[in-house]
Amino acid sequence: MRLSLKRLALVSTALMALTSAAAAQQTVVWWDFLAGGDGVRMKALIDGFNAEHQGEIEIQGTTLEWGTPFYTKLQTSSAIGEGPDIATYHLSRIPLAVDSGTLSEITDEDLSGAGISDADFTQAASDAGKVDGTRYAVPFDQHGLILYYNKDMLTEAGLIGDDGLPAGLDGLENFNKILADFTKDGKYGISTPTGDRYRTIYSLFGQQGGTMFDEAAGGFFPTDEDLAKLTSSIEVVKGWVDSGYTPVQVESPAALALFTSGQSPFFIMGNWEIPTFVDLHAKGELFEWGAVELPTLFENKAAWSDSHAFVVPANSGKEVDADKRAAVMKVIAWMDQHSLDWAGAGHIPAFNAVRESAEFQALKPQSDYAGFADTAVFDPRTILAGPAAPLGDAWSNFINPATTGEIEPADAAAQMRDDLNGQL
Repeated sequence: MRLSLKRLALVSTALMALTSAAAAQQTVVWWDFLAGGDGVRMKALIDGFNAEHQGEIEIQGTTLEWGTPFYTKLQTSSAIGEGPDIATYHLSRIPLAVDSGTLSEITDEDLSGAGISDADFTQAASDAGKVDGTRYAVPFDQHGLILYYNKDMLTEAGLIGDDGLPAGLDGLENFNKILADFTKDGKYGISTPTGDRYRTIYSLFGQQGGTMFDEAAGGFFPTDEDLAKLTSSIEVVKGWVDSGYTPVQVESPAALALFTSGQSPFFIMGNWEIPTFVDLHAKGELFEWGAVELPTLFENKAAWSDSHAFVVPANSGKEVDADKRAAVMKVIAWMDQHSLDWAGAGHIPAFNAVRESAEFQALKPQSDYAGFADTAVFDPRTILAGPAAPLGDAWSNFINPATTGEIEPADAAAQMRDDLNGQL
């Protein structure tokens, strides 16, 4: 049966409409390095975005291996124009990525087109996404070093305040006395894994207002005063080891077990362990616990921090598509605006409206340590910084061993300075 001209016209119009709608949908290719609980949460966010933007934007996500494999693949893929449209990144590695030409600038116009601006984020994270004032990343969270505590043990010691949080921990001499009081009967005052002690040391260095890197002033630890502050920070943690407040050598699983078994009232670790304790407590396998900012042992509040962030690779040879760029920015803005679920992993939302919301304030213990977002000390702005980078090797080669007596603190500080400056 032959179709009439009128029916043919209607069918043609319908097909054109469908073709136009299909062409209008933007596919955003996404790479991340998020595994475990982080990966599950991010997958849920991607699914939520896709469901909400069906027919408009679709994220096609791929998860790659964390660390050097991820960063190497992104750099090489971007160099030949085969990188993704968007990727997760650590803010501490932004200078290195910019130096290698991996990332595209994210302009004020890009942000405003998606309805966001620098003012929507913590200043520390916003600044860490820039190199020489040019923005290359939009922060998603801040993750950092916090103090986990056994509420039962602290209550018995009279160290829980009226607000239900630890009280009276500030001041180096005072905190050391508290650790000494708990170090008895086979128990340790504090659990801190050997391989992660550099984060505590860098936090204490920040509490003293130390400058780790100043290119114009000579590189790493540019003054004798800065080197002395690093040395004294090492000596604090080495003092905990020498006094028996914490084991000399202890790997992360054993350090975690010291805390969860009630053998130590305190555990210093990143906020990424929050889900572990939530799950244990829900199963009735953990005492009452909490987490707060690190005690202020020197002049200022400070804690080591980094951020997961979003970047736009500078795919070589590919012209910037305005519609695709707008879709990418819409993805970034949506993720930040819906980052409350991400906070379940222990991370602090970098987006102010989420972090300051009533829903986040009710989230415990995350809201109890959220203050570190404003006092965070990021890695210095240098191409040697970030995960799987030379700075991490220097911490491991010189500073962690100094806490166990293998190197004198002052020698370790000087050797670290010389090693890093030799790589500039």
